[in-house]
Amino acid sequence: MRGTRVEIRNAALAHNAERAKQLAAGAEVFAMVKANGYGHGLLNAATAMSEPVDGFGVALLEEARQLRDAGIGASILVAEGFFDLAELQEARQLSLDVVVHSPWQVALLLDNPGPVRIWLKLNTGMNRLGLRPAIALQAAEQLAAAGMKPVGVMTHFACADDEQDRRTSRQLMLAQEVADALGLPLSAANSAALIRYPASHGRRVRPGIMLYGSSPFTWKSAAELGLQVSHRFSARLIAINDIQPGESVGYGATWTAAEAGRVGVVAVGYGDGYPRHAPSGTPAAINGEPTALVGRVSMDMLTIDLNGIEAHVGDEVELWGDVVDVDAVAQACGTISYELFCQITSRPERIIV
Repeated sequence: MRGTRVEIRNAALAHNAERAKQLAAGAEVFAMVKANGYGHGLLNAATAMSEPVDGFGVALLEEARQLRDAGIGASILVAEGFFDLAELQEARQLSLDVVVHSPWQVALLLDNPGPVRIWLKLNTGMNRLGLRPAIALQAAEQLAAAGMKPVGVMTHFACADDEQDRRTSRQLMLAQEVADALGLPLSAANSAALIRYPASHGRRVRPGIMLYGSSPFTWKSAAELGLQVSHRFSARLIAINDIQPGESVGYGATWTAAEAGRVGVVAVGYGDGYPRHAPSGTPAAINGEPTALVGRVSMDMLTIDLNGIEAHVGDEVELWGDVVDVDAVAQACGTISYELFCQITSRPERIIV
């Protein structure tokens, strides 16, 4: 067996959800399980976290349908709302909370009135999805007159994870003003705001990445936040090559040895979801001992530095997990852990523990 595998730790998911619950201090916790549970499995993640949390957040109605079909009766928030009348009707049938973020959704509701739980999305400065405050107030009045009063107001923070953040307080103030004017509860906090801005908690918080054992901050680790590793990616060493000074490794000859040494070939590549753009120096570990990538990642293999390391063919190489912080890999690759988790393909064996 090739030995490339992803280990999903459900006890860690439950622990991290409980940590979010503690930080929420009485606010409802809706665990974001979109994008296949951030690569942990949609149904698996929801089941593992069902005890500590109050509900779940997804991006698409299809994801909500999968949860309902699996017998999950908890409240589900669909963050992008409905895309057409058929989805609106299905959202009603499935008793979903839907986010209304655009005038065309408001118009569709007014043309097709009926019971539905609406969270009115505000654009408070991120300029992605959401109604500007004045338009949101008008929409809330129209919906209420048609018997569809929103059940809450929500927004999304652009920079809550930024160490020099100067935007969140302004966004929160705008959102709270609308919520107060409508007499409705507020939902605004993502993982970063849940941890960093208690004033943003409102009625409902929507943590995502912290549930999966990754820090939303570049300056504070997941361990420092009391989070546990829930996703461990590993592969096997399949060859060891001696290399001489001046010799290069891999496609494009992007890395050249400065001295004689050994290079290990690992059975994992971008065909498995490991990022092709990971540069030489990206951290890895073999038998628990830290090392780093050398040369370019190919479809089925990558290479690591074995100088000064006792290693044999068949030994385990950790790409991220217990020794190698996924956030350190993400930083080396110029991306975020969300992408690393989500892009793992179907080739690695998945083990749920």
